[in-house]
This record gives sequence, C-alpha cells and structure tokens, in this order.
Amino acid sequence: MNLRDQVMRGGFFLVLRQGLGVTVGFVGMVMLTRAIGPVAYGQYSAAFAIYTYLFGLAQMGLNVYLVRRPGEIPDKDYDAAFTLLLLMSGIGVALGFLSIPLLKPWMRMDNFGPIAAALMVGLPMQLLTTVPMGRFERALDYQRVAWIEMSGRLMCYFVALPLAWLGFGVWAPVGGWWSEQLTVCVGTFWVSKFRLRLRWDRELAGEMIRYGLGYSGAAWIRQLNNLVNPLLVGRYLGAEAVGYVALAIRLVEGLGFAMLATWRLSLSALARVQEDRVRLTNAISEGMRLQLLALGPLLVGFAWLSPWFLPMFFGKRWDPVIGIYPFVAVYYMGNAIFNMHSSALYVLKHNREVAVVNLVNVVLMAAGTFLLVPQMGLVGYGWALAVALLSCVGGHCFAVRHIGRPDYKLAMVWFATMALALFSVRLGPWASAGLGVALCWPGTLRELRRYIGEFKKLRGGGRATAADGK
Repeated sequence: MNLRDQVMRGGFFLVLRQGLGVTVGFVGMVMLTRAIGPVAYGQYSAAFAIYTYLFGLAQMGLNVYLVRRPGEIPDKDYDAAFTLLLLMSGIGVALGFLSIPLLKPWMRMDNFGPIAAALMVGLPMQLLTTVPMGRFERALDYQRVAWIEMSGRLMCYFVALPLAWLGFGVWAPVGGWWSEQLTVCVGTFWVSKFRLRLRWDRELAGEMIRYGLGYSGAAWIRQLNNLVNPLLVGRYLGAEAVGYVALAIRLVEGLGFAMLATWRLSLSALARVQEDRVRLTNAISEGMRLQLLALGPLLVGFAWLSPWFLPMFFGKRWDPVIGIYPFVAVYYMGNAIFNMHSSALYVLKHNREVAVVNLVNVVLMAAGTFLLVPQMGLVGYGWALAVALLSCVGGHCFAVRHIGRPDYKLAMVWFATMALALFSVRLGPWASAGLGVALCWPGTLRELRRYIGEFKKLRGGGRATAADGK
C-alpha cells in the first residue's frame, strides 16, 4: 500500500473514530450528567482538570517525539522512551499527591482529595500507552487506534452509567475513567505486542525531551487556562458552578468536531506553502474562514435550541448552562480564527512567539476571573473569556511581523454576526438579524460558491480516479 493510500485509509478511520466518539460521548454525557447532577460533575471536572494538566507535563512531549521525529525509530529508542516515561510517571504521581494538600484549602471543595488521588494513581497506566500508540500513529495505523480508543470510551459509559443510577454520585465518572484507561492500556499492549524492556540512555533521553519541549512548551502554557475553572470559579462559586462551566465547554468542544478536521487540513496546507509568504498569508486568511464556517453555524444553532434542549435532556438543574454557553462559544470562535496564526508560526518555528501569546491569554483569563467572578457570579467568568480574547492582538502582530497581513474583512463580518446571534436568547430575536446580512454579503456568496465548486471538483476527481483504477 503506497503512502497516499495509507493516509486516506488512516484518515478514514480517524474521522470515523472522531464521529463515533462524539456521538457516544454526547449520549453518555447527557445520561451521566443528568444522573449525578452539577455538584458531583463539578467535583469530578475539577479533579480531572488538575490530573489532565499533570499528565501533559509528565509526557514531556514524548508523544510528539515518537510521532513526528524524522526517519525511522529503532526498537532500542522505543525502549528508552518507555523507560523515560516510566520514570516520569513516578515523578508525576509524587507531584500529584504532594499537590493535593496544597490545593484542597484553596479550592474548598468536598471530596476533591480522594477523587484527585484516585485519578493520580492511574497516571502511569495512561502514560505508558504513549509508546505503543506512537508506533501505531507513525505507521498510520489509525484503524487499530480508532478501535482501541472507541472500545475504551464505550467501556467508560458501560461502567459509569450503572454506577450513577445506583447512586454512587461523583465516583461514577471516576469508575468509568478507570475502566476506560484499563481497556485502552490492555488493548494497546495486546494488539501492539509491545514487550516491556528497560533501557536508559542519558543522551537519547535529553534529545527526546528537547525535541518534545520544542513543540509542547507553548501548549503547556495555553493549557493553564483549563485550570482557571476549577481553581478560581471553584473557589468562589463552588463545585456546582464548575460543573456548569465544564458542561458548557464539553458542548462547545463536541460541536467543534468539524473545526478540528479543518484545522488539521489547514495545518498541512500551511506546511506546504511555508516558503512562500504571500501564499502562506492567503492560506491563513482562508483557514480563518473555513474554521468559522465549520464551527459557527453549529454553535449558533445550539444556542437557539438550548432553552428547550438543555432542560429536556439534561434536566432543569442544568439551566444556568444556557447563560454561560454563549460566552464559551464566542471564546472558542475567536480562538478558531487566530489558531491559524499560531499554526503558521509553529510551522515557521516561531514557538516563542506562540508561547508569549498563550501566556497573555492565560493571564488575562485568570485575572478577569479573579476580579469579575466574585462580583458578577458565573457571568463574570464569561466576561473573563471575552477579555482573554484580547490576546489575539498579539497573534496578529507576530503574524504581520513574520508572515504578512491576513485579510480579516469577511472573517470579521461572519464572527461579529454569529457572536451576536449566540446571545439571541438573552437579547431577543433581533440579535440574529445580522446573519441575514452576512449571508447576503457579496464576499459570502462568492466564497460559498467557490467552496461548493471545489467540493464538486473533488467528487468528480474521485470518480475519475476510481474509473482510471478500473
């Protein structure tokens, strides 16, 4: 099988897994959150956010190294990576347990200590699957990756939902998470036939860490904003509010599955034209529009339906999500536009500039939450997200300095009208009137016609290729 066929086959299973994962995850999330309620879900989300950040740190970017390093990776290097991850897992567990007594007084959240401890113990199990998963991804064997990950997700809800219905509360998602990690770990090592071998190579370990940090350092800074909800919202408003914010984020991320696909395609396109600054600038401009088209309509549609949808499926206890959801959606739309700038800077190896933008984003979000939530309650977190979008100015300035000036006109028209429409439940139907103007905008019609034409051309090309193959 040639490289193109491998990519197409792997991409198919990756998209299939993503689509199935969104469906299973959404159905399972509805049933689980309805059963355990906002307080228990908030307690779990707070502990899980701390664990997830620690897991990302403990990986030390080795997942990036194993997938993206040029050339072949010999077996002895996989053994060295496994040994390094085993060492990091021990350090990670120790840091996790040391952090719990420090975080408990600050967060003032019931059950935080036992829940966090139950997750921290599973860190080595999840971390060590990085090596065999890296081998699968380097071989573009996404079929196995898809089935293993989907099996884990299904097992999670097979365990969590009965526990929730039996009244285990916050321990239902904890039990589901453990069952998922066990399934993925056992399945990965079973299918890969990976044998546990310890091999320490100080020079190679340094190379792995340096390579991984080059790609992951800026991402670690950006992921700090995932801690704002548990550490600040949780402190001032309690576990229930953390649950509301966490559910709003899950809904937006679930609706953004198409955005992830277009971002991956755009990243590949940026890498291909990185030597031509004019084409790279044009690719950023088009990528912004594609991101908005993939994300915005779904977010707006859900905002319109949320007053009926959320009480029907999640229950009346989750009604406050209706108020915070538009703010989260606007924040994600704004980041979807400027993700293209960060992607281009990554391609050109300006990682430091991306880290600066990410740091400003985290500082603005944390400061806004710290100042506004005690005064305004949950909506204060929403306004803190709006303040954090000011960090996008830095992304624009760095893009202009190193690449060129993107064309924002059409993207900003779409963003402004869709952002306003997200608040139609609060402001009234008039807030959605701008969508008609944006749809009839000459540039919009031209772009839509072009995308439809290119889609038809791709379909025609696929049929021609199939006919030629016969």
